[in-house]
Amino acid sequence: MAQPSPKSLVASLFKPFGAIRERDVSTAWVLQLIVQWVNTALIAVAIVVASEVLARGTLVDVAEYMTSSSRPGLVAAGVVFLLLAFSDAVIGKAYQSALIVGPLALLPAFFSGQKQLFLSDPLFPSDLLFGRQIIELLPVMVAAEPIKAIGLAIGIVVFVAAFVTLIWKSRKVFPRLNILGRGARLAVSFPLIAAFVSLMDPMSFSAIRDRLNIVPMMWDQKENYRHNGFLLAFAFNVPMASVSAPDGYSSLAISDMQTDLLPASFFSGRQADVIVVMSESLWDPTKMSSVRYSADPMPVMRAAQSGQVFSPEFGGMTANVEFEALTGFSNAFLPYGSIPYQQYIRRPVPSLATFFGSKGYVTKAFHPFQSWFWNRDNVYKSLGFQQFHSEETMPAMDKRGMFVSDDALTRYIIKEADNTREPFFFFAVTLQGHGPYEHNRYIKNTIDVDAPTLSDDSTSALATYAQGVKEADQSLKALMDWAKKRRRETIIVVFGDHLPPLNAVYTESGYMANVVATRKASVATMKREHETPLVIWSSKRGVQKDIGTVSPSQLPHYVVRMAGYRHPFYTGMLGRVAERFAVIDRHQLIGRNNKAQADWSLSGRVDPLIRDYRLLQHDVMFGEGYGLGRFFPEQTDLMQPAS
Repeated sequence: MAQPSPKSLVASLFKPFGAIRERDVSTAWVLQLIVQWVNTALIAVAIVVASEVLARGTLVDVAEYMTSSSRPGLVAAGVVFLLLAFSDAVIGKAYQSALIVGPLALLPAFFSGQKQLFLSDPLFPSDLLFGRQIIELLPVMVAAEPIKAIGLAIGIVVFVAAFVTLIWKSRKVFPRLNILGRGARLAVSFPLIAAFVSLMDPMSFSAIRDRLNIVPMMWDQKENYRHNGFLLAFAFNVPMASVSAPDGYSSLAISDMQTDLLPASFFSGRQADVIVVMSESLWDPTKMSSVRYSADPMPVMRAAQSGQVFSPEFGGMTANVEFEALTGFSNAFLPYGSIPYQQYIRRPVPSLATFFGSKGYVTKAFHPFQSWFWNRDNVYKSLGFQQFHSEETMPAMDKRGMFVSDDALTRYIIKEADNTREPFFFFAVTLQGHGPYEHNRYIKNTIDVDAPTLSDDSTSALATYAQGVKEADQSLKALMDWAKKRRRETIIVVFGDHLPPLNAVYTESGYMANVVATRKASVATMKREHETPLVIWSSKRGVQKDIGTVSPSQLPHYVVRMAGYRHPFYTGMLGRVAERFAVIDRHQLIGRNNKAQADWSLSGRVDPLIRDYRLLQHDVMFGEGYGLGRFFPEQTDLMQPAS
């Protein structure tokens, strides 16, 4: 018989809600175990409810999630109950596991809710790979919202102090478990946890999982998190870090793909210098019809605009757009929520840098921030860049607020170009346009904003953003004016990586229904919420007009073709794709006729051209490298096929 245990802290907390108190029942071990399990179940329900409120940012839908027979809310609570019971058995005290499992569940849920305020996706396991980057951006966030930052800092200190105190006090408060109590918990929890883990492969069907109303919706992560709840959906995404081969992948499938009849070496190109600039959050703010400006913030870009880039991202995730623009590969073929720079680029991968390097070009990357950010230092080496100029290697530069100005970066690029005798391929990522858009970033905003529907804060943020667009436009003019004076042809490509995180500006102006872009909508809506300006210009031949809308993965096709080269992949396969499709997005393909094929990857009728494109990408990034020699002849000396 077990001795009477001290009054449970958890039982006291649940007293107002009618929880059973251990002192009110017999001291018989079985009854005591039942009481403890009831309290543990209440804790599990509380953790799941709290996690949903934090992740969703609202109470709406939480009650339905927990009570509806078509939703797995109670299943999630059951899983948390098993984890609590198992942890209690390991620790040896009832309820103490709540102090471990609770924070592990609630903190990611909180971060997921915060992420969705600025971006359009919930938290994915891969996001944990760049936690250091969030810490590095904290000074910017503090400068933009100092009052909130102070409040958050105080809250964190209070939480940590309370948590440490609670852990210390709990040693004497929580009931100690005897050998029978620990054994019973292990006997029940361990087999059920193991069985549940076996059900969590999102790529295989499970009748039991289906009966539990747990439905992995990896193609639509918003619905995945809404239906399954944060904890289950987050767990589904853990195995997505590994990429399986698409159906039909084989040596024969790769060898059957069409390539150009003439070898790439037949076209020697014009030895033109190439500068590609991915401009942070560059977008045309005049698209908001309810807003008027005292002057056009981007007259140079408007006159030289070749088309639009359809960004697969919104408000952030710059590295995913950069990955597409440099490699010609598509995020649409990768697991939802993945970040290639963080997860997948661990060996040489073909890119524009590798291609131009094979033609005798000097290849350099420029970004006036720390080199570890987005893992760029390692990734650029894998992509074939000979040099990476980052904040650590660049001289001190003029800034706008916290970020290096576009003008300073442009002058640095020009200086590097003037000191390079050989033809060069330069790729630069600007920083000035990065949010948040604090009102005092510029000494004076030279563009007045007339926006009667916007609040004062939104008007101020938009004015700051418009001033940044104007300075990006002036930097492009300086680059073009310099290029016109050069003897050797210079090709300049400028595009925005995604729309800026202007938050309430979008809804108050009526431009978008939400503060973040939608992932699945009509073609018109998707283009409005994802298109950024694209300039492709030559100092000898002027603007390449009428490109229309293209995915970032199509940009290498236009760059290589503009430089006068032919290539089996960049102008061959990508050229064929560009002739038929304007946008390759994971949710829909948009053809040149502006017709969309929604959920194309799930339809079972994948276009043969898109199928080959996906198979080749997998072959090069993860597979055996069957197509390297035919499609990337310049890469064969750098990359050995995977074993």
